[in-house]
Amino acid sequence: MLKDSILQKLADAHKSGIRPIRLGVYYKNTLVALCHALEDSILTSSSSPLVIAAFQRGKWYLQEAERYRDIAEQARQVVIMAALDTGFAEHSTTEHPNVKLVSLPASDPVAQEWHLIIMSPTYTAMVLCQELSDAEYEADGLPESDLERKFYGFWTFEAGLVQEVVELAIDHIARYNPELQETLTNHVKAIASVKAAEPDKLDAIVCRVVEYLHSSEIDLVKLGAIHHQNILEHNLLSNELQAFLRMAQLIDLADTNNPMAAAEVAAIAETMGQLLELPAWQIKRLRLAGLLHRLSYLPGAENTIAPGMSMHYQQEAPSCPLTCPLLPAAQALRTMPQLRAIAQIITHQSEWWNGTGSPAGLIGREIPLESRILGLVAEFQQRVTQLQAKHPDTEENLSQSLAECRQDQGTRWDSKLVDMLALLVAGMQQGLTLPVMQPKIVSSIWLLDEQQNRETEITEQMSSYAND
Repeated sequence: MLKDSILQKLADAHKSGIRPIRLGVYYKNTLVALCHALEDSILTSSSSPLVIAAFQRGKWYLQEAERYRDIAEQARQVVIMAALDTGFAEHSTTEHPNVKLVSLPASDPVAQEWHLIIMSPTYTAMVLCQELSDAEYEADGLPESDLERKFYGFWTFEAGLVQEVVELAIDHIARYNPELQETLTNHVKAIASVKAAEPDKLDAIVCRVVEYLHSSEIDLVKLGAIHHQNILEHNLLSNELQAFLRMAQLIDLADTNNPMAAAEVAAIAETMGQLLELPAWQIKRLRLAGLLHRLSYLPGAENTIAPGMSMHYQQEAPSCPLTCPLLPAAQALRTMPQLRAIAQIITHQSEWWNGTGSPAGLIGREIPLESRILGLVAEFQQRVTQLQAKHPDTEENLSQSLAECRQDQGTRWDSKLVDMLALLVAGMQQGLTLPVMQPKIVSSIWLLDEQQNRETEITEQMSSYAND
């Protein structure tokens, strides 16, 4: 990373921390789609954000200047950093009273960075990237098209990191415009002083991100002649998955009583799948469902089942795939074809074995196996975590949590799965250690593969044939 760049300063600040900054590689076409989605979310935000962007060169800003005129209408302040180009300062958007330009000399490391930083009481998001140098490009050769330019960095919705980067950016801007530094510092204080603001709907923002990334993928197919097209499409797909994992990560971060829920549920569910000798693609799907299982707990994710809908799905299940549009946050996953099976698993994790659960009132084996596993494991993990907060006797907490789950054996839970959980608990009490790790979001694409997608297609085809 370039010395004295914003990305380098942030990475160094977190190098020895509990959660170091994990960088990924992003192609330009991915960053364009991602930034457009996050920028357009400003236009529908319920508050006026501070927006700081770095475009490397003024000519890249000029391509987006019309968009930024609309953004300026919604934002409290827009700051554009870029190396000076002809027309950079003369564009009409610059005349907007809350748009400020910061011209960077070519020697400034930020002139090699691509940033979008959005901070408001209801919506925070950030893309923070730096282009590879010629030497770093050397292994694969310099890009043959503009869309193939590569950047390393990361993006996030995490408010704490966004504010940290805003402050780094303001410090950098102070070198060129001390008066603007003071103005921006006051904006940050004003935003931070707003208490109990209702956040913008994150699932809607994530759906926009996935939609724009998917549209970019379609555009690549239409172009056809781009070199390394498969790699570019893979990068887009990776970031679609990252969007959902980042949304799930925020839910865990907000829950100070159970901040490891996703990682622990994923580990337990994956081990349960191994004990049940499920195929590898299904175990991988269980792990991903575990990482995303709390999406159904987002605000606005209440059940919306219509009268008579439960009977409809009882009649059709299990011979056809479940597609009921019941939980908005979980259903957001359906915007990505590779996650439709995960959406089904998450949607039906709250069904009961005796048919009295929600959202569709499925009974017994009508409930997808992964949903039965996920629901049980999530409940067990929650109980263990609650007990652990009161007293640290792990072995006793495991036993008590299992006993509480056994009370609902045959009514809420599949009896065979509870017995399998008991086997796993016995192993844990004898020293079995589960691989509980926070997901490396920037490298999580391994959770999706062609075999998994093919198995899903075969399952759906077989279900369709059975229903005919």
